[in-house]
Amino acid sequence: MFENGHLISVEKFPGASEWVPATGGVKKLTAALASCQGCDLYQYAGQAVPGEGPASARMVLVGEQPGDVEDHEGRTFVGPAGRLLDKALAEAGIERSEVYLTNAVKHFRFERQGKRRIHKTPAVGQIVACKPWLVSELEIVKPSLVVILGAVAARALLGTGFKVTVRRGEPVELPDGTAAMATVHPSSVVRSREYRRDFELFVRDLRTAVSLLP
Repeated sequence: MFENGHLISVEKFPGASEWVPATGGVKKLTAALASCQGCDLYQYAGQAVPGEGPASARMVLVGEQPGDVEDHEGRTFVGPAGRLLDKALAEAGIERSEVYLTNAVKHFRFERQGKRRIHKTPAVGQIVACKPWLVSELEIVKPSLVVILGAVAARALLGTGFKVTVRRGEPVELPDGTAAMATVHPSSVVRSREYRRDFELFVRDLRTAVSLLP
Protein backbone atom coordinates (compact mmCIF):
# COMPACT_ATOMS: atom_id res chain seq x y z
CA MET A 1 0.00 0.00 0.00
CA PHE A 2 1.02 3.63 -0.48
CA GLU A 3 0.93 6.06 2.43
CA ASN A 4 2.00 9.70 2.07
CA GLY A 5 3.66 8.81 -1.22
CA HIS A 6 5.69 5.94 0.23
CA LEU A 7 5.30 2.25 -0.51
CA ILE A 8 4.58 0.44 2.76
CA SER A 9 4.90 -3.32 3.09
CA VAL A 10 1.79 -4.57 4.88
CA GLU A 11 1.18 -8.15 5.92
CA LYS A 12 -2.38 -9.00 4.95
CA PHE A 13 -4.80 -9.63 7.79
CA PRO A 14 -8.60 -9.74 7.58
CA GLY A 15 -8.90 -6.58 9.69
CA ALA A 16 -11.23 -5.90 12.59
CA SER A 17 -14.18 -4.48 10.65
CA GLU A 18 -16.30 -7.63 10.77
CA TRP A 19 -16.02 -7.76 14.57
CA VAL A 20 -16.73 -4.07 15.24
CA PRO A 21 -20.44 -3.47 16.00
CA ALA A 22 -22.16 -1.14 13.57
CA THR A 23 -24.12 0.49 16.40
CA GLY A 24 -24.01 0.75 20.17
CA GLY A 25 -21.86 2.37 22.80
CA VAL A 26 -18.59 1.69 24.57
CA LYS A 27 -19.94 -1.29 26.53
CA LYS A 28 -21.07 -3.05 23.36
CA LEU A 29 -17.74 -2.29 21.72
CA THR A 30 -15.84 -3.71 24.70
CA ALA A 31 -17.90 -6.90 24.68
CA ALA A 32 -17.30 -7.41 20.95
CA LEU A 33 -13.56 -6.77 21.21
CA ALA A 34 -12.99 -9.99 23.16
CA SER A 35 -13.74 -12.11 20.08
CA CYS A 36 -11.65 -10.13 17.56
CA GLN A 37 -9.45 -12.12 15.19
CA GLY A 38 -8.63 -9.24 12.86
CA CYS A 39 -4.90 -9.96 12.95
CA ASP A 40 -2.63 -12.70 14.28
CA LEU A 41 -2.02 -11.16 17.71
CA TYR A 42 -5.13 -12.75 19.23
CA GLN A 43 -3.36 -16.11 18.97
CA TYR A 44 -0.52 -15.07 21.28
CA ALA A 45 -1.77 -12.37 23.66
CA GLY A 46 -3.73 -13.27 26.76
CA GLN A 47 -6.69 -11.07 25.86
CA ALA A 48 -7.75 -7.98 23.97
CA VAL A 49 -7.54 -4.91 26.19
CA PRO A 50 -10.32 -2.36 25.66
CA GLY A 51 -10.24 1.36 26.18
CA GLU A 52 -11.66 2.75 29.40
CA GLY A 53 -13.15 5.98 30.60
CA PRO A 54 -16.37 7.93 30.26
CA ALA A 55 -18.07 7.93 26.87
CA SER A 56 -18.62 11.66 27.42
CA ALA A 57 -14.89 12.40 27.86
CA ARG A 58 -13.68 15.62 26.29
CA MET A 59 -10.17 14.21 25.92
CA VAL A 60 -9.05 10.84 24.54
CA LEU A 61 -5.48 9.61 25.01
CA VAL A 62 -4.31 7.02 22.47
CA GLY A 63 -1.26 4.88 23.20
CA GLU A 64 0.47 2.08 21.30
CA GLN A 65 -0.65 -1.30 22.64
CA PRO A 66 -1.17 -3.07 25.98
CA GLY A 67 1.95 -4.13 27.84
CA ASP A 68 2.60 -7.29 29.81
CA VAL A 69 0.75 -6.06 32.91
CA GLU A 70 -2.21 -4.80 30.88
CA ASP A 71 -2.42 -8.12 29.05
CA HIS A 72 -2.66 -9.97 32.36
CA GLU A 73 -5.08 -7.55 34.02
CA GLY A 74 -7.24 -6.65 31.02
CA ARG A 75 -7.02 -2.90 31.67
CA THR A 76 -5.20 -0.19 29.79
CA PHE A 77 -2.30 1.84 31.23
CA VAL A 78 -1.90 -0.03 34.52
CA GLY A 79 1.76 -1.06 34.12
CA PRO A 80 4.92 1.06 34.61
CA ALA A 81 4.00 3.44 31.76
CA GLY A 82 0.49 3.73 33.15
CA ARG A 83 1.74 4.63 36.61
CA LEU A 84 3.95 7.33 35.11
CA LEU A 85 1.02 8.57 33.03
CA ASP A 86 -1.13 8.79 36.17
CA LYS A 87 1.55 10.90 37.87
CA ALA A 88 1.92 13.17 34.83
CA LEU A 89 -1.83 13.60 34.45
CA ALA A 90 -2.09 14.62 38.10
CA GLU A 91 0.70 17.18 37.73
CA ALA A 92 -0.98 18.57 34.62
CA GLY A 93 -4.28 18.93 36.47
CA ILE A 94 -6.05 16.17 34.55
CA GLU A 95 -8.25 13.62 36.33
CA ARG A 96 -7.69 10.14 34.89
CA SER A 97 -11.33 9.34 35.62
CA GLU A 98 -12.41 12.15 33.28
CA VAL A 99 -10.45 11.08 30.18
CA TYR A 100 -10.83 8.09 27.87
CA LEU A 101 -7.71 5.94 27.52
CA THR A 102 -7.12 3.48 24.71
CA ASN A 103 -4.50 2.05 22.37
CA ALA A 104 -4.02 1.89 18.62
CA VAL A 105 -3.54 -1.90 18.88
CA LYS A 106 -5.64 -3.88 21.35
CA HIS A 107 -3.51 -7.02 21.78
CA PHE A 108 -0.01 -7.24 23.29
CA ARG A 109 2.73 -7.99 20.76
CA PHE A 110 5.82 -9.46 22.37
CA GLU A 111 8.79 -11.77 21.98
CA ARG A 112 9.91 -14.24 24.60
CA GLN A 113 13.25 -13.99 26.34
CA GLY A 114 13.31 -16.94 28.69
CA LYS A 115 10.22 -16.63 30.87
CA ARG A 116 9.82 -12.92 30.15
CA ARG A 117 7.57 -11.40 27.50
CA ILE A 118 9.33 -8.39 25.98
CA HIS A 119 7.42 -5.66 24.15
CA LYS A 120 7.69 -5.68 20.38
CA THR A 121 6.41 -2.79 18.26
CA PRO A 122 3.26 -3.71 16.30
CA ALA A 123 3.74 -4.27 12.58
CA VAL A 124 2.09 -1.91 10.11
CA GLY A 125 -0.37 -4.63 9.09
CA GLN A 126 -1.43 -5.11 12.71
CA ILE A 127 -1.90 -1.37 13.19
CA VAL A 128 -4.03 -1.17 10.04
CA ALA A 129 -6.04 -4.26 10.97
CA CYS A 130 -6.88 -2.88 14.42
CA LYS A 131 -7.75 0.66 13.34
CA PRO A 132 -11.53 0.06 13.00
CA TRP A 133 -11.72 -0.34 16.80
CA LEU A 134 -10.02 3.00 17.34
CA VAL A 135 -12.16 4.72 14.72
CA SER A 136 -15.30 3.37 16.38
CA GLU A 137 -14.16 4.50 19.83
CA LEU A 138 -13.57 8.03 18.58
CA GLU A 139 -16.94 8.07 16.81
CA ILE A 140 -18.69 7.03 20.03
CA VAL A 141 -16.83 9.33 22.44
CA LYS A 142 -16.61 12.31 20.07
CA PRO A 143 -13.81 14.00 22.03
CA SER A 144 -12.91 17.65 21.74
CA LEU A 145 -9.24 16.66 21.67
CA VAL A 146 -7.22 13.51 20.97
CA VAL A 147 -3.80 13.25 22.62
CA ILE A 148 -1.56 10.96 20.58
CA LEU A 149 1.00 9.12 22.70
CA GLY A 150 3.96 8.00 20.61
CA ALA A 151 4.82 6.95 17.09
CA VAL A 152 2.50 3.95 16.70
CA ALA A 153 -0.58 5.96 17.68
CA ALA A 154 0.59 8.76 15.37
CA ARG A 155 0.98 6.31 12.49
CA ALA A 156 -2.51 4.92 13.11
CA LEU A 157 -4.16 8.33 13.19
CA LEU A 158 -1.97 10.59 11.05
CA GLY A 159 0.11 8.30 8.82
CA THR A 160 3.83 7.70 8.48
CA GLY A 161 4.61 11.26 7.40
CA PHE A 162 3.90 12.63 10.88
CA LYS A 163 6.93 12.68 13.19
CA VAL A 164 6.22 13.04 16.90
CA THR A 165 9.81 14.10 17.60
CA VAL A 166 9.40 17.06 15.25
CA ARG A 167 5.82 18.11 16.00
CA ARG A 168 5.17 17.18 19.62
CA GLY A 169 3.01 19.69 21.43
CA GLU A 170 1.65 21.25 18.23
CA PRO A 171 -2.08 21.52 17.60
CA VAL A 172 -3.01 19.35 14.60
CA GLU A 173 -6.17 17.86 13.13
CA LEU A 174 -7.12 14.26 12.43
CA PRO A 175 -8.43 13.52 8.92
CA ASP A 176 -12.02 13.91 10.19
CA GLY A 177 -11.24 17.37 11.59
CA THR A 178 -10.98 16.38 15.27
CA ALA A 179 -8.44 18.49 17.15
CA ALA A 180 -5.35 16.56 18.23
CA MET A 181 -1.89 16.94 19.71
CA ALA A 182 0.98 14.47 19.81
CA THR A 183 3.55 13.77 22.48
CA VAL A 184 5.82 10.89 23.44
CA HIS A 185 4.58 7.62 24.85
CA PRO A 186 5.03 7.52 28.65
CA SER A 187 7.10 4.33 28.33
CA SER A 188 9.85 6.40 26.69
CA VAL A 189 9.98 8.56 29.81
CA VAL A 190 10.14 5.48 32.04
CA ARG A 191 13.21 4.31 30.09
CA SER A 192 14.85 7.73 29.83
CA ARG A 193 18.34 8.36 31.20
CA GLU A 194 17.23 11.95 31.77
CA TYR A 195 14.04 11.09 33.56
CA ARG A 196 13.43 14.38 35.38
CA ARG A 197 13.84 16.49 32.24
CA ASP A 198 11.74 14.20 30.06
CA PHE A 199 9.03 13.84 32.68
CA GLU A 200 8.74 17.62 32.96
CA LEU A 201 8.54 17.92 29.16
CA PHE A 202 5.80 15.28 29.11
CA VAL A 203 3.82 17.14 31.77
CA ARG A 204 4.30 20.35 29.78
CA ASP A 205 2.76 18.67 26.74
CA LEU A 206 -0.22 17.48 28.77
CA ARG A 207 -0.74 21.00 30.08
CA THR A 208 -0.65 22.21 26.48
CA ALA A 209 -3.35 19.65 25.68
CA VAL A 210 -5.54 21.09 28.43
CA SER A 211 -5.07 24.56 26.97
CA LEU A 212 -6.28 23.29 23.58
CA LEU A 213 -9.63 22.14 24.94
CA PRO A 214 -12.44 24.48 23.87
